Amino acid sequence: MRTRLLSLTASLALCTLALPCSARAKEPAPLPAETEARPVRPALWKVADEDTTIWLFGTIHVLPEAVDWNSGAVAQALTASDTLVTEVPMDAQAKTQAIMMRLSQREDGKSLRDTLSPEHRASYEAALRKLGLPLNAFDRTDSWFAALMLSLLPLQAAGYDLAHGVDTQVSELAKARGMDHQALETPEFQLGQFENLSPETQETYLAEVIEGLPTMEADITEMVGAWKAGEAQKLAQILNEQESDPAIREALLTTRNRNWTTWLEERLETPGEVFLAVGAGHLAGKDSVQELLAREGITAERIQ
Repeated sequence: MRTRLLSLTASLALCTLALPCSARAKEPAPLPAETEARPVRPALWKVADEDTTIWLFGTIHVLPEAVDWNSGAVAQALTASDTLVTEVPMDAQAKTQAIMMRLSQREDGKSLRDTLSPEHRASYEAALRKLGLPLNAFDRTDSWFAALMLSLLPLQAAGYDLAHGVDTQVSELAKARGMDHQALETPEFQLGQFENLSPETQETYLAEVIEGLPTMEADITEMVGAWKAGEAQKLAQILNEQESDPAIREALLTTRNRNWTTWLEERLETPGEVFLAVGAGHLAGKDSVQELLAREGITAERIQ
């Protein structure tokens, strides 16, 4: 069974912002010395009225190396914008780490492993052994935290890093240009989406992550390839459409997209030019930001 990547990719920004093991770069990471054989042309949309333009740009939170995405229509849109908007503040690492550690601690006096079904406990302990982690590594935390960590560790081992991710790159470019930088969500809200999942849904989430570990790197590679080529529909299939648990989808994707759609509607009332950079999974497929905007009579025009 193919890995379900919705919950994985939704968590990557949180993990990499919250963990000190992946240091953020003070300056954009250097781009490859040679250009890639196939041009990188990630998707870009435009939402506009008479005096406001908002660019919708999907990002990949972590990459194994820097990618030259800042060219063509994307570069023109970023240069023309006076405001950058990201999912969360990109300078909130210490705050996010403290919030995550507080929220993830168990309050029922039980061990995480003792709350799992026998089948899930066996697969969970097998995953910990394979990653070289002690069996009690996350005993004091909730299932969602263990799932986030198991999502991140294999990718870190494969060289994926927030410093190479598009969110960091675009934020550093915006900072260098003196652009205003706003965020759609606080760390408390993002982490609260995980914390508020029921224990049963958290266990399902953890089981899905474990199930996908053997093919995780290959699936992420496929996802990055689709992003580079601007294949939004393929991204939707990889990232979102295989998630069968409605509670996970609602918490990590649909609710957030609805909130962002409301923000975009309200932002159109203020003149200016905005470059909105969020995880690519939010701009693809069913219940994407563009689809929700269309339901409100607002068109997102594909530019690239």
